[in-house]
Amino acid sequence: MRLLVTRPREDAESFAQALAARGIDTMIEPMIEIVDLPGPPVARADIQAVLFTSVNGVRALVRRNRGDLADFVDLPALAVGDATAGAARGAGFRRVESAAGDVVALTALVRARLSPRDGPLLHIAGSEVAGDLAGALATAGFIVRRSAIYAARKATALSAATLDALRHGEIDGVTFFSPRTAAAFVTLCRDSGALPALAGVAALCLSQAVAQAAGVVPWRAIVVAPRPDQDALLGCLGDPAMQQARADSGSGVSPAARERP
Repeated sequence: MRLLVTRPREDAESFAQALAARGIDTMIEPMIEIVDLPGPPVARADIQAVLFTSVNGVRALVRRNRGDLADFVDLPALAVGDATAGAARGAGFRRVESAAGDVVALTALVRARLSPRDGPLLHIAGSEVAGDLAGALATAGFIVRRSAIYAARKATALSAATLDALRHGEIDGVTFFSPRTAAAFVTLCRDSGALPALAGVAALCLSQAVAQAAGVVPWRAIVVAPRPDQDALLGCLGDPAMQQARADSGSGVSPAARERP
């Protein structure tokens, strides 16, 4: 079985290694490129805690401050999910907690752990954000300062290798970790005339929101992780639709020849 990994390259490579350990062949086709925005080091000022809504935010902060986070590591760092929390710990933060979910879960965690009376919050973010974290927390009296220090640039075309693999039935599934990535992939498939090939391909989605973005076109199957984290998505390889894809791949049955459920 071969899966197409659409994450930004650094994340895609580590995910591909996890798939390889499970005997899954991969191709990497990043739908988003992470680009640092210019600017001075981020200052701690009077903030009481740091909010991270992506691993990319942690990495960008480390790069922007040239690895010197001495002013920050003693502050509470609240992360949207476990992977982001792990990145924050790796960057040196000592008081890290994961919301293990999405922006809604992070909002609930902030309200449970912090008080507006103790000062503003610093949200390390990209130039575009999903959800209104600042607005949701403002209703509870929090002041959120968003520091946009990186940008996520969408791919403008699919590579010739990916298009060839899709059209020849050599991809059994595509993994999506965000609605933006899923929407970008669908758009590029439409622009390149590769949409018909998706009828023989499964979409592995991190959440229902991701599945909604991917589901505007007919796939062989859409499989949604029970939790929004990488381990849960890897667990989807045991889904009947993916097991059938693996069986068909091993038997030489092309996606175009498979009967859709």
